[in-house]
Amino acid sequence: MLLWTQTSRHCKKPPSALSFLLYTLLFTTAFSNSVLAINTPAAFVSKKSPVNIMTAKTNNNTNDSSALRELKDTIKTQAAEIDRLKNELTKNGISVAVKKKVVVPSGGHAHGGGSADNEDILDYKEKSSFAIAYERVPWLAVFLFSLSFTALIMNGFEHTLSKQIELAYFVPLMAGHGGNTGGQAVGTVLSALSAGIITRQDAWKVIGKEATSGLIMGVILGAMVGPISHYVMGISKHVATVVSVTFPLLSTIASFLGSSLPFVCVILGLDPAVIAAPAMTSFVDVTGLLCYFLIANQVFKAFGLEL
Repeated sequence: MLLWTQTSRHCKKPPSALSFLLYTLLFTTAFSNSVLAINTPAAFVSKKSPVNIMTAKTNNNTNDSSALRELKDTIKTQAAEIDRLKNELTKNGISVAVKKKVVVPSGGHAHGGGSADNEDILDYKEKSSFAIAYERVPWLAVFLFSLSFTALIMNGFEHTLSKQIELAYFVPLMAGHGGNTGGQAVGTVLSALSAGIITRQDAWKVIGKEATSGLIMGVILGAMVGPISHYVMGISKHVATVVSVTFPLLSTIASFLGSSLPFVCVILGLDPAVIAAPAMTSFVDVTGLLCYFLIANQVFKAFGLEL
């Protein structure tokens, strides 16, 4: 309207209706653009058009796909390299743990264990029976000779056995228990040595622990076997007492020998798989039987029995 008034003042003739309509349209358009500029958010005033935004998203997706493909290619390359190295190691007969030691079972009623190099274990399949016997028979001969001392001990206490024949019932029990207890210690120590959990510097600590555990086991088993042999089997009270007292001492000796002999073999450079368990069995049989009869003499004297 202001534009219309100014125009009418400067013109001799008033503007026509068509001119008035044109001026009105121009005014309305300018006013609408001003309102849109004020109310439009900043995000829509950005220079980026919808076409540019879609193009950026497409470029990002393309970059992500390229990075994923590169990662997959790298993983495939590394897997192929690992397989190639494994094949080479297998062809050359090389194992990842060639220098490690593993535990192998050893014979004997002690149920002991031993350790040997992986190379020896791999060669075992190719060894003949004669070669295996040739390696083991010298040590078995030595231990067989040591076991002959048990016959000497039995002969030395023949007079005691003739007076108390019940003592003979428990001779196999004592020998078997000593071998089993020492075998557990041998297997445990050899396993720990082969796995690198303990070393030669831990010898006294390990031996003390095993001997203490042997004493505890002997006390528990002695407290069980003695009363059972007396009240269930009808064994005399003094012989049952001998059995109960011998079990702790025998278990301690067996655990001590079973834990110390593997360290001795390692220090001397000998093979514990061949030596430790049989040596423990032989020593335990001799010392256990000797302790059994010596304790029997003292217990019989305490009961006032003449031998």
